[in-house]
Amino acid sequence: MSAQWSKHLSQGIIAAWLLVGAEGMARAEDPAVLAERAGIPRPAVIAHRGASFDAPESTRASYVLARELGADYLEMDLQRTRDGVLIVMHDDTLQRTTDVARKFPERKDKPISDFTLAELKTLDAGSWFNQAYPARARDSYGKLHILTLDQVIDIAEANPAHRPGLYIETKVPQQFPGIERDLKHVLKARGWLQGEHKVVLQTFDKDSLVLLNKEMPHVPKVLLLWVGAGSIEPQSSVAFADSGEPDKAAWYARQQPRDRAEFERWLDIAKAGGAVATGPSAALTHGGEQSYMDLVQPWMNQLSHDKGLLVHVYTVDDPVDFQKVSDAGVDGIFTNRTAELLKFYGRPARSSIEQILVREGF
Repeated sequence: MSAQWSKHLSQGIIAAWLLVGAEGMARAEDPAVLAERAGIPRPAVIAHRGASFDAPESTRASYVLARELGADYLEMDLQRTRDGVLIVMHDDTLQRTTDVARKFPERKDKPISDFTLAELKTLDAGSWFNQAYPARARDSYGKLHILTLDQVIDIAEANPAHRPGLYIETKVPQQFPGIERDLKHVLKARGWLQGEHKVVLQTFDKDSLVLLNKEMPHVPKVLLLWVGAGSIEPQSSVAFADSGEPDKAAWYARQQPRDRAEFERWLDIAKAGGAVATGPSAALTHGGEQSYMDLVQPWMNQLSHDKGLLVHVYTVDDPVDFQKVSDAGVDGIFTNRTAELLKFYGRPARSSIEQILVREGF
């Protein structure tokens, strides 16, 4: 082969690669376009269990506060009572956030599904917060109760000037067969599957994602991501107890997907299940109970966007971390501190937290 021909061949190969690269970039959609198509605000402010830094999580106070501050979504975990009512509760059991040990001592470790709605409504769902966070305690919090999904919808609808969306997780769905269909029936009956209502459905369970997509194919869905059993396979199999790390947050921060292909496999699972976004965890600058694996590294977010998926990260409360995950390319943030995230995004609330709580009777 002549030197001249070799030169022309090399130039041709380079030109072909440049063309392929340009076409590839053209196919990778702008996240703003993805968000608009899904009808999801970007960046999205997702009030995690309500404004749960300032009021007891998943209660009327936390959701009313989040609504009045201006959150885009009220986030909640869905479970089902023994008599078939959908209620909002994060934990599988009731001990952490209620007085179940006093009211039903022999059943204190039982799951939600062991209790009727009437029984759950007798529980105090707010006093624990006053004990845990005395600087933010209020007497009114001791009168708060567990909410049904219908009651959270009532809260979302109560302010016509700002109606937040619902961001609903099927919690431990294997314990509640058919919960995806039950959810559809409630949302349909309340008119939230049509019109301008904003609903996002989320789950860690890939099978529940498929069922949600079957029941509500036109509603945006999110596959939540984790490193560990039932989700992304880890690079290391060393357990926390054997790791030598000082706390769980430090151990979580070291957990990584087995490799790039494993992370990409879960993005493909999300897409195949009908998701428009993933919900990955974040490693927080100052650690803490909600600091987990760093699954919002820039290359991860770029890969998600390249596959047509938005990225909503959980759960971030500190401005330094707001900045870090935003710089990495996320499209929305789950937060316990709704007011702080709105301020970070240049959308400060018109009233203070104290003013809102007093005005709303808390």
